[in-house]
Amino acid sequence: MSKSNSIYNIYTMKKVLMMLGIVGFLFTSCEKDEDNFTETTSENNAENTTDISEDLEIEDFVYSGLNEIYLYKAEVPELADSYFSNDSDKFEYLDNFSSPEELFDNLLYSQDRFSFITDDYESLEERFQGISGSTGIKYGIGQISGTSNIFGFIQYVLPGTSADEAGLVRGNIFTEVDGQSLTMSNFQNLLSSNSFTINVGEVQDGTIILSDRTVTLTDDPYTSNPVFISEVLNIENRKIGYLMYNSFIADFDAELNAAFADFKAEGIDDLVLDLRYNGGGSVVSAIDLASMITGQFEGEVFMKEQWNEKYQAYFEENDPERIVNRFDSSIRTGEATNSLNLNKVYVLTTGATASASELVINGLDPYIDIVQIGTNTTGKFQASVTLYDSPDFSKEGRDPDHTYAMQPLVFKSINAEGRSDYIDGLTPDISLTEDLGNMGILGDPEEPLLQAAINNILGKAPVKQSTAAYKYNQLGESGMNEPGYQRMFIEELPPILDPKS
Repeated sequence: MSKSNSIYNIYTMKKVLMMLGIVGFLFTSCEKDEDNFTETTSENNAENTTDISEDLEIEDFVYSGLNEIYLYKAEVPELADSYFSNDSDKFEYLDNFSSPEELFDNLLYSQDRFSFITDDYESLEERFQGISGSTGIKYGIGQISGTSNIFGFIQYVLPGTSADEAGLVRGNIFTEVDGQSLTMSNFQNLLSSNSFTINVGEVQDGTIILSDRTVTLTDDPYTSNPVFISEVLNIENRKIGYLMYNSFIADFDAELNAAFADFKAEGIDDLVLDLRYNGGGSVVSAIDLASMITGQFEGEVFMKEQWNEKYQAYFEENDPERIVNRFDSSIRTGEATNSLNLNKVYVLTTGATASASELVINGLDPYIDIVQIGTNTTGKFQASVTLYDSPDFSKEGRDPDHTYAMQPLVFKSINAEGRSDYIDGLTPDISLTEDLGNMGILGDPEEPLLQAAINNILGKAPVKQSTAAYKYNQLGESGMNEPGYQRMFIEELPPILDPKS
């Protein structure tokens, strides 16, 4: 039976019961206790509400979670505690939506680009641990300026994957997948397959040059170490540490700390932190990274949290330290933080630099000199948390009948000087766009963005943007439709003030 038919039958039954009650009242003695009729009707209402709630179980979870802890609850009229007069009204509203996803989208604040829902929380959990399938290419999708032509360009290749084995490299271009030319309407579907074949080309003198070569890529299970490159460059009597860090994954905090142990042992003079493709991740990992870069600000405020009105008031009154994040001296494993005590750091960014990456830049800014090189970041200053369908929205006790989970925004981050709401991203001090005709090799001192940082360190003339750079509009990148894309999240759900019944 459909949901709509179920609702209709419930209302029909109520009308029939009311008519029977009236007829019974007219044809029985005046000694009929009218209160008994009222009680019977009330019991039937309760039964009907139970029937509806079971039919809309996942929708009820979606509504309850957002109503409780969503950062932008006050901006969505339907989430107000007084919006429904009773449960029947609420379930009638929930029944208007064809799926939990449609309901979720309808309840989001119009400016919320980042909250999401998934019907597979196991996959979400794996991605938060850095585990996923991978063809091995991390790519961007571009549109040739003034045309409808779409192409992909490889930003980097993961070691040990099918792409690596096929010899693909940073800067390779492709315009076809499985023999079909990429278009605005098909590129997402074509690139979401578990296995696909691409043609291979490159940009030369401002023009895409394609070869006859094709490469078949397979989506194999892969655990990605976000500490992608860590090295020390000895240039003109200066030791320059270079770290390309591609995601804030909790399980790799020890590897990150080990990289800083090497920098510390080498006695580096400067640090270049490459976050150009880092879409974010764990807030705790971001705090750990900021503490590794510095060390001299232990205990100082790194970031404050601003929750919705109910939770903010509760925290401020009962647990004010809960919403203050401070520079620390140990990572989550308990290891001592390998801190460099730097007063300046160079950060490489692009439009793919998001959330926890931006948190590190914004959190450090009141304390040390940040030289940002590249292009504007994404502009995500909010954090989310995973809600499961359980009485207190935790993983324990979740409903075994489905695998839905939500990742709504629950607080926005504010640095020690009160800076937040950088909706247009963080603006670089040195503007430089990656040139598809001269992508360079990541970690090579002559790679343009890294070279720009080195030149600034050495007091040399800045790297100039090539006037012959290939002109295109970036439409997206690999992983853009996956759970966890450009997310900043906390692992620990706070105590729920009003648990589900």
